[in-house]
Amino acid sequence: MSERLTPGDPAPAFTLPDADGNEVSLAAYAGRKVIVYFYPAALTPGCTKQACDFTDNLDILAGAGYDVVGVSPDKPEKLAKFREKEDLKVTLVGDPTKETLQAYGAFGEKKLYGKTVTGVIRSTVVVDENGTVERALYNVKATGHVAKLLKDLGI
Repeated sequence: MSERLTPGDPAPAFTLPDADGNEVSLAAYAGRKVIVYFYPAALTPGCTKQACDFTDNLDILAGAGYDVVGVSPDKPEKLAKFREKEDLKVTLVGDPTKETLQAYGAFGEKKLYGKTVTGVIRSTVVVDENGTVERALYNVKATGHVAKLLKDLGI
C-alpha cells in the first residue's frame, strides 16, 4: 500500500500524457495552486459526476488561484472520449503505470461493495504555489466533494 501524503510534504513530481497526448508536469504549475484529484476510471458514473462538478466550478476555482488536474490510470484515447462526451474543461492526464497514483497514496487497498480490493482510491491533493501539499483528502465521495472542497478552501 502506498503512503498517504500529509500537509507539509513535498508534492511528488509527475509528467503524464493528457487527453491529447501532450505531457503535463506538476512543475508547469509552479507559482500557482493546483488541485490534483485522482479517480478510478473515465466514463463511469461517479467519476463523470466528479469531473463535471470540477468543470462546473472551474471558473470559481481559477478565480481563487487554483488549477485542476484529474489523474486516472486511463490512456489518453479514453480521456479524450471522456472529455468530448461530457464537455469537460479540466485537464485530464493518464497514469497507466500507476506510479503517480502510488506516489500520492491514491492507489492501494480499498473497500468496494463490502469487499477489499486493490485499486485507485478516490483522493484529492491541494498543492500550494511552492509545490508543497496543503491538503490531502482520501476516500472522498464523488458526489458533493467539490462543494465541500470549495467550503474547506474558503472559496
